[in-house]
Amino acid sequence: MNQRIKCFLIIASLALAIACKEKTNEFFIQTVEGSLSVDTSSLWLSHEHLLVDFIGADSIRADDWDDKEVIHTMLPYLEELKAYDVSFFVDPTPNYLGRAPELLKEFSQQSGIHIITNTGLYGAVNNKYLPEYVYELEAKDLAEMWEDEYSDGIGGTGIKPGFIKISVDNSDPLEDMDAKLVEAAAITHLKTGLTIASHTGAAKALWPQLEILAQNKVSPKAFIWVHGQAESDFEQFLRAAQTGCWISLDGLGWELEKHLEQLVYAKKNGFLGQVLISHDAGWFDPQKEQQDIVGYTRIFEELIPRLKSEGFTTQDIDMLLKVNPAKAFGIRARELE
Repeated sequence: MNQRIKCFLIIASLALAIACKEKTNEFFIQTVEGSLSVDTSSLWLSHEHLLVDFIGADSIRADDWDDKEVIHTMLPYLEELKAYDVSFFVDPTPNYLGRAPELLKEFSQQSGIHIITNTGLYGAVNNKYLPEYVYELEAKDLAEMWEDEYSDGIGGTGIKPGFIKISVDNSDPLEDMDAKLVEAAAITHLKTGLTIASHTGAAKALWPQLEILAQNKVSPKAFIWVHGQAESDFEQFLRAAQTGCWISLDGLGWELEKHLEQLVYAKKNGFLGQVLISHDAGWFDPQKEQQDIVGYTRIFEELIPRLKSEGFTTQDIDMLLKVNPAKAFGIRARELE
């Protein structure tokens, strides 16, 4: 039996048996203003952006944007969420793409919404957003840096990440650099309990990532398949759900019909309890003279009425927007036996 088949069988069998250890005494949420106990009655947006700078790791500078301008532009979009009782806002903008923890803290304080930032690195787009030092380090070295951000705060700010954000190019096998990032994320998870959210897209690159997690004794329950809506083969969703991982359908700022169809499929096939939904919307781009912002309200204004017309109950909708994200981002180590 080759290693790939062996690893997948380990993942599937253990997930189906629900054989993972969870340190429930560490089950909490880490926001930019501190830690909170998990509350499955609060409403989440689990993948949104306030600021993103696509200039590249070799050129990005914090003075590329003015914090006051960013707040003036984006705060009204956050304040729109008060009408829908949104409590948690996950900002997955990675380091070297505009991650700005102190700015996020200011947004949180002014809006009253709990905001969550991240540690990790973004490896897609042929490593455009990776700094040079990454090429010289091993996975364990990267993990140590990410663990330090979790224990001590990001860059001297004292602000701690609430999850690990990585990204891979959509290939199988993974590029060596991408595999290193996944391994680093696995090591970091076991030390910190932070959930791993990986920008993946279609399912092709999902399976080698789950294999690396299995090799490091990390349960798929600690992994969010980000941008799963890019997958057109619905059987891949069912296969992913059987492993136990989270499936994030997070392009609702741009597409509604495809997400609706995927959500109906998830409900029909019994894995709605593993699905996250969000807009992947926003954001202030320092490289643009004129900002073109997409707001964060389409779920409430358009999707929920459509879901109700498809027979989704209040309990189903609460599962998607309250229960699932609280469980997904709750900090605790999820190890394979």
